[in-house]
Amino acid sequence: MMLALRRACIFRALVFMAFLPPPQCTQDPAMVHYIYQRFQVLEQGLQKCTQATRAYIQDFQEFSKNISTMLGRCHTYTSEYKSAVHNLALRVERAQREIDYLEYLREADLCVESEDKMLAEKLVQEAEEEERIRTLLNASCDNMLMGIKSLKIVKKTMDTDGSWMKDAVSDSPKVYVFIGSRNNTVWEFANIRAFMEDSTKPAPRKLILTHSWQGTGQVIYKGFLFFHSQGTLNEIIKYNLQKRIVEDRMLLFGGAGRALAYQHSPSTYIDLAVDEHGLWAIHSGPGIHSHLVLTKIEPDTLGVEHSWDTPCRSQDAEASFLLCGVLYVVYSSGGQGAHRITCAYDPLGTIIEENLPNLFFPRRPRSHSMIHYNPRDKQLYAWNDGNQIIYKLQTKRKQPLQ
Repeated sequence: MMLALRRACIFRALVFMAFLPPPQCTQDPAMVHYIYQRFQVLEQGLQKCTQATRAYIQDFQEFSKNISTMLGRCHTYTSEYKSAVHNLALRVERAQREIDYLEYLREADLCVESEDKMLAEKLVQEAEEEERIRTLLNASCDNMLMGIKSLKIVKKTMDTDGSWMKDAVSDSPKVYVFIGSRNNTVWEFANIRAFMEDSTKPAPRKLILTHSWQGTGQVIYKGFLFFHSQGTLNEIIKYNLQKRIVEDRMLLFGGAGRALAYQHSPSTYIDLAVDEHGLWAIHSGPGIHSHLVLTKIEPDTLGVEHSWDTPCRSQDAEASFLLCGVLYVVYSSGGQGAHRITCAYDPLGTIIEENLPNLFFPRRPRSHSMIHYNPRDKQLYAWNDGNQIIYKLQTKRKQPLQ
């Protein structure tokens, strides 16, 4: 840098000399004196420039020294800062692991507490449901089926399918006959003798319903006829036989009407039944090898009181009935041969299927079109290959609930 300054000063002197007038042949003392003074001024300027340059170099060296010292300190501080940040990151990571562990313990406690609470609520609900079912099925009936004592063929007709019955609770001796699996005509006989003997007076009364029935699952309960309405999937009609009007109707859900209730009863999709506890409906649940669904119906309002998915299969079944709140399903092989009860379902759990005796019906050539229990007569009304049959039953008391 010093060399550059000197070169700059010399360059200025040369420039200055370039502007001097050309030399005279004889020296002019005044001119020489002037030039000498100008050289002195230039030397003074060079000295000042040199002094300034030296001061600048000294200041720059001092500044560089200070900068180097500060950079060293910054490097030290940077290392310390990096170390502190690294230690802080380790502490944060360790704290995060501890927080995660505590959160896991808290969630585990909450899950255990939630599971315990849900289990307790489920147990309470099951206890309440069991108590509700006991209340619902609380009737003066504690009998279970032990066997079929006898068979009586009341009458034989030419119709393969049909159903016949008396009012399940009324003292009326009237007998009602439903011929076929789809019709709107009901024959009302004064009593069972009038039904057995065509020549007996009075003649039967012909009742034309406003709606047709479907299947053979009709029942008469407290003067009302309940039946599956033809052309509908799951509509149950409550028909007033005295006024000959539709009193009420309902839709039975849970897959009702989508498949046959019994494999060997090709027209019955919803089977209605009556026992000591009231009105019931039996139908097949969803699936290819479906099981029967049992539904308790309130007859006055046609409201569903409760439904149960039973273990009884609809495959190979031909009919079923209820007795004292227990569903008994009749099975046969190919609709022929032995007709026996191999599945019984008790919503209260007082009857275990393994403890049932061998329940066989007398051999018949074909499967039953219908089998219904009458709680007033304590016997079964059945239709088999055009024969109207009464089965008398043998029963015993159930085991008391624990």
